[in-house]
Amino acid sequence: MTDSGHDAPGGSTGPSVDWESLRTAAVAALGSSYSPYSHFPVGVAGFTEDGRIVWGANIENASYGITLCAECSMVSQLFATGGGRLVAVWCVDGKGATLMPCGRCRQLLYEHGGPEMLLMTPLGVLRMDEVLPQAFGPHQLEAAREED
Repeated sequence: MTDSGHDAPGGSTGPSVDWESLRTAAVAALGSSYSPYSHFPVGVAGFTEDGRIVWGANIENASYGITLCAECSMVSQLFATGGGRLVAVWCVDGKGATLMPCGRCRQLLYEHGGPEMLLMTPLGVLRMDEVLPQAFGPHQLEAAREED
């Protein structure tokens, strides 16, 4: 195995990570993807502390989602009223307290506000690139199309 140069999570010394084996497993997982709607298959692999490699692939569903979050309806209204980019967002709960958007909605906000969009969080105002570092965005899809 190739040593990753990093300890296992929590600082304890764990097994070495064979990065090439993980990549190979992730690529193989693409064969199990069910992505008829987006046509954007995703494969993933993970190395466990006991030495196993676990993997997965995206499995889409025609319903796409059961719940429409507040942030989703806000973005719908953004487009219904002319479009554009979000500059600042503040989400609250039923008592008016600042609420951190869920991971799905953070992605949605990043998409429509970009890395510089400001978000009020329970810790104060943060940029989206602080809330969602190394975010997945349109640039990955554009790069994939360029490779075709």
